[in-house]
Amino acid sequence: MRYEDAWRRSVDDPEGFWGEQAKLIHWETPPARILDATHPPFRRWFVGGTTNLCHNAVDRHLDTRGDQLAIVAVSTETNTTREITYRELHREVNAFAAILVSLGVGRGDRVVIYLPNIAEATFAMLACARIGAIHSVVFGGFAAHNLALRIDDAEPALLICADAGMRGGKVIPYKPLVDAALREANAAPAHVLVVDRGLDPAMERQPGRDVDYATLRERHLDTDVPVVWLESNEPSYLLYTSGTTGKPKGVQRDVGGHAVALALSMTTIFDLRPGQTILCTSDVGWAVGHSYNVYGPLIGGCTAILYEGVPTSPDPGIWWRLCETYGVRTMFSSPTAIRLLKKQDAAWLSRYDLSALEWIFLAGEPLDRPTYEWLTAGTGKTVIDNYWQTETGWPALSLMPGLDLKPVKPGSPGFPTFGYRMRVIDEATGEEKPAGEKGVLVIEPPLPPGCLTTIWRDDERYRRSYFGHFSECLYSSLDWAVRDADGYFFILGRTDDVINVAGHRLGTREIEESVASLGAVAEVAVVGIVDELKGQVPAVFATLRQGVTDDPRDVAQAMERRVVELLGSLARPACVYVVGALPKTRSGKLLRRSLQALIQGTDPGDLSTLDDPNALDEVRRAILRGPDCGARRA
Repeated sequence: MRYEDAWRRSVDDPEGFWGEQAKLIHWETPPARILDATHPPFRRWFVGGTTNLCHNAVDRHLDTRGDQLAIVAVSTETNTTREITYRELHREVNAFAAILVSLGVGRGDRVVIYLPNIAEATFAMLACARIGAIHSVVFGGFAAHNLALRIDDAEPALLICADAGMRGGKVIPYKPLVDAALREANAAPAHVLVVDRGLDPAMERQPGRDVDYATLRERHLDTDVPVVWLESNEPSYLLYTSGTTGKPKGVQRDVGGHAVALALSMTTIFDLRPGQTILCTSDVGWAVGHSYNVYGPLIGGCTAILYEGVPTSPDPGIWWRLCETYGVRTMFSSPTAIRLLKKQDAAWLSRYDLSALEWIFLAGEPLDRPTYEWLTAGTGKTVIDNYWQTETGWPALSLMPGLDLKPVKPGSPGFPTFGYRMRVIDEATGEEKPAGEKGVLVIEPPLPPGCLTTIWRDDERYRRSYFGHFSECLYSSLDWAVRDADGYFFILGRTDDVINVAGHRLGTREIEESVASLGAVAEVAVVGIVDELKGQVPAVFATLRQGVTDDPRDVAQAMERRVVELLGSLARPACVYVVGALPKTRSGKLLRRSLQALIQGTDPGDLSTLDDPNALDEVRRAILRGPDCGARRA
C-alpha cells in the first residue's frame, strides 16, 4: 500500500480507516461507534467497545507464543539478565495483580509506580491494566518534592517503589525519597509496596504502611486474577509532564485508542511482526518507555529488551552486543545517547554481528546531520528520525519502513503518520506558511487514537494548554517547523526556545546544527541570553570528541566562524564555552534551561533528574573562567 493513499484515507475517512485498524486488537465487546467528535477539542474513539491492555499484551498470545521470550530485562548495573516468556509473564502479572487486589486496589484507583528499568516495573504496569487500575509511572530518582506533587494530583491508593536504583555503578536510594515525599504529600496512600533489590541495606521500613513485594509474590504466585473489561475511553494511565505554571500536567491516555494506535505503529512504522525483537533504550518512566518498552511490543507479540544501565558500560559496545545476542530487528534510542557513543571509538559499531538489525529509530529531540551521518556510516543501517510528544503517545511524524519507505532526508522526521493532519502556520495570524517558511506546527482535530484525551481532572487546562493558542481550534505542538516542497517536515525547536536577536527569530536548533557540523564537536547546546542592545544573543556550550587535541579556544573560534558562514552574522554566538560535559537528565535530554539560568545568574530550576552533578559544576567553572570565544554580554 502506498503511504499517500493510507494516510489520506486516515484523515479524510477516519471512521472507515480506524474501524479497520480496530481489528488489530481483541475486543470483548465490539465498538458501537468508531468516533465521537461532537464536542471538540475532545473526541472519543471506539465508543462502547470493551477491551483490556493486559489481555492484548499477554493473555491472547499464550496459545500461539506462550514459550516465546516476551521480555529480556538486562541490567549492566547489577550484572543480571532475566529472560521471561509470555507464559512466565502471565504468571508474574497475575501474581502482581493479586497483590494489588489484596492491598485494596480496584478499578479506577490510581497506583504510583516509582521503579527503575527492571522487570517488576513491567509487571506492575500490566497488573494495573489487568484490574482496571490507572497507573502513573514516575521516573525513578525524581526529587521528593516533585514526587509529592504527583502523589497529590493522582491521589493514589498505592505507591510501588524499589529500595534503590543504580546509575553508572552508583546506588541511588529510592526509598528515602519516597518517605520524604509521603511526609510532604497531602494524599499519601495507605500502603507502599517495596521491591527490595538488596541495594540499600540501610533502607528503613515503616511498620503497617510498607509491605514487601517478595513476600506477597510468594503468597500469590499461583493466583489467577480475571481481566476487567474496560470501555475504550476509560483512563489507562497518567504520565506527568512539565507545565508552564509549575504544576505538572497529568497526561491522560485511554484504553482502546491507545492499544489500536500502538498495534498499527508496530507493523507500519517500526516494521516489527510477532516473534521479532526490539531494543528500546528508553526508561519506562517516559512516554517512549510506556509505548515501546512495554505495551507496543507486547501487543504486537514481539520480544522487548528492557535495559538498565548507561550506553558506555561495561563498554560502548553493550547495545550492539545485545543486538547480536537477541537478533534485534529494530532499535529505538535518542540522538543524545548516540552523540554520547559518538565520543567513543567508532570501531565499536562494527565489532558485532548486526545482520538482523534493519532499522535504528531516534526520537526525543531533533536529530542533527553529523550524528545521523556518523551512525549511518558506522553501522550501515537505515537511521530514521521520528517526532512525537508525551501527549501524542506514538510518532506523529515518521517514515514507515513497514508500509512504504520513502527516502531519508537527514534532519527531517518525515511525514505525518496516520490520523495526523498537520500544518505549519504563522504564530500571529494563524495563516498557513508556504513551503520553506518557518511557522508553528499544529494538528487539526480530531486527534487520532493514542493521543491524550485530557489532562487529569482538568479539562479546562487541556483546552487552554493545547487548543488555546489560535482562534481556530488547533492543537499547538509549541514547536517551530518547516515543510519543504516535497512535504517533509523539519522540526526547529520549541517556540519558547527561540532566540529573538534584534527582532529576528533564530531557532536554537539551527545554530546547534551549524556548530555540530564541525568534526571536532561531540555535543552542543545553544541558549539565548539577555543582551542590552539586541534583546537576546546566542550562547554556545559544546563538548569535543574523544581524541581532539586542538586548543579549545581555536575550536571555539572555528565554531563561531561556522555559524556565521552558515547562518550569517546575525546568528554569531556572543560566547562559546568548551566544557567536558553537558548537564542532562537521566533520560538523556540536555538541560538547556538550566544552562541559560546559570549563565544569567538565576535559579537553574529543578535538577532532580540530573544524571551527573559534575557536569553542572563543570559548566559553572567554565562560566566563572570566561568564554573560550566571544564575550559574555550582560
